[in-house]
Amino acid sequence: MNSVNWEGKNVLVTGAGGFIGSHLARKLLDMGCFVRAVDIKWDGYLDEPYYSEKLTLDLREKNNCITAIKDMDYVFNLAANMGGIGFISEIGADVLHDNVLINTHMLQAAHENNVKRLFFSSSACIYPIYKQNNPENVGLKEEDAYPADPDDFYGWEKLYTEKMCEAYNRDYGLDVRVARFHNIYGPEGTYQGGREKSPAALCRKVALASDPGEIEIWGDGNQSRSYCYIDDCLEGILKLMESDYREPLNIGTDYLVTINELADMIIAISGKNIEKKYDLTAPQGVRGRNADLTLAKKILQWEPKTSLQDGLKETYEWIEHQLKNDSK
Repeated sequence: MNSVNWEGKNVLVTGAGGFIGSHLARKLLDMGCFVRAVDIKWDGYLDEPYYSEKLTLDLREKNNCITAIKDMDYVFNLAANMGGIGFISEIGADVLHDNVLINTHMLQAAHENNVKRLFFSSSACIYPIYKQNNPENVGLKEEDAYPADPDDFYGWEKLYTEKMCEAYNRDYGLDVRVARFHNIYGPEGTYQGGREKSPAALCRKVALASDPGEIEIWGDGNQSRSYCYIDDCLEGILKLMESDYREPLNIGTDYLVTINELADMIIAISGKNIEKKYDLTAPQGVRGRNADLTLAKKILQWEPKTSLQDGLKETYEWIEHQLKNDSK
């Protein structure tokens, strides 16, 4: 492990107006970094300021990437046009266009400005669909990425950028770290508007439901996922960034639940009497997706600590509070 002393370092976080980026910026600021936060829009869920400097830039433009990266030691590139299953099932061209431009320009700017290290946030969506047909998925290993058949256009874009990171390292010596995120969730993230992911969407539905009442589940509810709490994700990001490991690495959990089980946990947290109904025409994604953490445990000596129940409780209470404020 090649540990980094973060205090006093100049750090860029792109996508800092979003969920993971904003949490990461706040953590790095607390660790003593000069944090330049960059995004095209700001969700505003975290109490500001959680950064040293804030720039509103469209990173699809190369000159803006050069501006963002100037004088930075380390770069965490989390900027992306993305969302939950409903969003990535419907939006293809904009996702590919926007994200390929952002990542291409960020890699080139990092190379030209001789940054010490760049972090790229990839996704479990890079894994082949044919490996995810069983709700009892035992876990996707990093080596399972090939032969390639990623999930939707978003997955293809992430896999392409992984190879671009590899090429910039080989040809230019750019030091890059790549994490494949598996369903990161927690408070202070998107919970409405169409880009939210399943934990936030279900928390919102339950919080808004009457008691007794009912909520709608997309699909039959038997599709399965594993979910990683934001605090554990941040620890994994920093441990990977501090390491000498240059290959893509899973950051997630290996605790698999069905969407039905996830909904039941949230309903229990709410204390409400709620029935589930099903929309079999709605997007539901692959049947089973789980993370194999063998490499992360070995390379980083890292594994998530937050139970799903505890993480969901924090998330539900935050979303319930937000909805009450929204209704005022």
